[in-house]
Amino acid sequence: MSERLRRLPYENLGTTEGSSPMGGVFFDTPRFANSVPFFRFQRFGRSRAGDPGGEWGDAGGIPTLGRPETAIGWVAISLLAGSGQSAVASSSPHTPETTLTFPVAMLTIGHGEVRTDSDHKLVVVMVGLPARGKSYIVKKLKRYLSWLGFQTKIFNVGDRRRLAGSADEYETAGEDLQRVGRKDSGEAPCSGCSSPGADAQTAECAQCETRHSSAFFDPDNKKARQIREQVALEVFEDLLRWLQAGGQIAIHDATNSTIERRHALISRLKCETDVNLMFVESICTDRDIINRNIKLKTHSPDYVGIDPEVAEADFRARLRNYERAYRSVGAAEEKLDVQYCKIIDVGKKVIAYNIQGFLESQVVFYLMNMNLEPRVIYITRHGESEDNAAGRIGGDASLSANGSKYARALARFIDRRRLEFAVEVEEYNRLVAQTICSTASSTPGTCSEAEGAVSPDSAADALRLEQSLLRRRVQPGFEVWTSMLKRTMETAEFFDAQRYRIKNIRSLNEIYAGKCEGMTYQEIAQKFPDEFEARQLDKFYYRYPGIGGESYADVVMRLQQVIVELERIRHSVLLVTHRAMARTLLAYLMDIPTTHMPSMELPLGYIYACEPRPFGNFLRVWRYDPLRDDFVEIDAPSTLKIRYPQVSLPTATSAPPLPSPAETAYSAKN
Repeated sequence: MSERLRRLPYENLGTTEGSSPMGGVFFDTPRFANSVPFFRFQRFGRSRAGDPGGEWGDAGGIPTLGRPETAIGWVAISLLAGSGQSAVASSSPHTPETTLTFPVAMLTIGHGEVRTDSDHKLVVVMVGLPARGKSYIVKKLKRYLSWLGFQTKIFNVGDRRRLAGSADEYETAGEDLQRVGRKDSGEAPCSGCSSPGADAQTAECAQCETRHSSAFFDPDNKKARQIREQVALEVFEDLLRWLQAGGQIAIHDATNSTIERRHALISRLKCETDVNLMFVESICTDRDIINRNIKLKTHSPDYVGIDPEVAEADFRARLRNYERAYRSVGAAEEKLDVQYCKIIDVGKKVIAYNIQGFLESQVVFYLMNMNLEPRVIYITRHGESEDNAAGRIGGDASLSANGSKYARALARFIDRRRLEFAVEVEEYNRLVAQTICSTASSTPGTCSEAEGAVSPDSAADALRLEQSLLRRRVQPGFEVWTSMLKRTMETAEFFDAQRYRIKNIRSLNEIYAGKCEGMTYQEIAQKFPDEFEARQLDKFYYRYPGIGGESYADVVMRLQQVIVELERIRHSVLLVTHRAMARTLLAYLMDIPTTHMPSMELPLGYIYACEPRPFGNFLRVWRYDPLRDDFVEIDAPSTLKIRYPQVSLPTATSAPPLPSPAETAYSAKN
């Protein structure tokens, strides 16, 4: 195996040496061809003089950082902020950068995980009434933490509860009797599944054996309550076993709406060491959001085969049962000094209490930047550059003639899509309003006075709801983000500056190839055969040699601020960037594992449009047709292909197994 796989060398990086107020020594590493520091390596404890090489490698005291255990005692501090500007974006490519002084946690990236200085693990316990967006928050949070490199998993109590179909009959609060499940699965479907208006509580066919009606969630139903508590604790035990097996962040996805349930989870976790607990409560006071969420709930596994009107009536009855026992996180948890975060109206208001750990701070920071505004995130690579035509990587070349043609077509396409999306949003809101208003007069209220939201129960409320939804059109703002390299800024030159806000963001620059900048893959294979081999074997963690050389793992950390900004903005945005950046961004948006991310085929001439929706991001893809000088929509799932590179080292005459930029350029035959 190549030496590159055992260590990621940083030799000859130190250009500035000095003492540090935190003790020890520091070395600043230059980025690109200027003297602006990109990463600062800070070592604590022994001085450089007291450690000539040894465990720190042969670079005069600079760590090799090949494995996590060899980086103990050092912190890589990213120096990104612009003077007077956001750390994410600058309005001018000449905005100066400066050094940040702030405390950071020890982060070392290893294969398949991110380790923190404490090695503590985290359990995130969700709290909240149904139809308050808990599952939406959970999926987004899991996607973000996994993208950062943390081993994260969701444990859904509802899925386990639906499997509790072997229990005996239990008591109900009223006269109705409901079975948790049926042992005899050979019966024909009952009329309750197919007859509109049938009482959902009488559905007892084989297909309904895992369905629980609203009576199951009655707080006075002792047998059902016991089953629900048992299921929640069983899922919690599964969660802890997964953490003990190597997981880092586990999410307990359930209502957990009573103080007794939460205290039971707290008591169980006291038996575990190095596992922190954090409650995340989702509270919604927006009547429109709640009613739309209820409509979505009628399509959940609990209501498969049930008439939508019957399903909605049963779910609203379930909500009323939950509200009777619901107690918000607060004084009871504060007495136990438990960390918690309340998300009100999907990020409009955030309350955090006793947040102390590094992982917890990552969760809160991300959750503070969510919103539900309709918008689209467009991602495209720049037009073909002169280096693309020559098959060279990196560099800062201008667009070719083909690239300029693509840039003009891109501006026309976004102009058209911007108007089309506004129409789509208005039509969707109109349909939702009509659907909700059609049942408003016959539907009782569902939301507690404590949360300040009740379902429409009068014609006036229905009219107000419809008008409110129709006002929620797409925001007039539209931003275009590019990197600081010429080929992306030239691609955005044809956008009207009066209608689009254009930002140049250094974090979107292409992955820096160090000594390999400006070379073809064939030249790299011939001049640096060990480097070429190492890159094929581990593209995600492979770091290009030379000053400032980067890996995909470095790119993930660099784009973290960009991702948070994408979650924060309330209008559509187009990102004109590069192949490695597009791969990393799409891996986050579409929840693609980081192990597959570096091998995604993303040729020039494609536009990827991600639209945030309640159950995930919806992807559409357009391909540029140079003969028509326009874009054609194509099948999205078949577009994000994964190319698994060959492992054998090429000879001087063979074609490189990894594609060059020229091979992935758009052409008429595409």
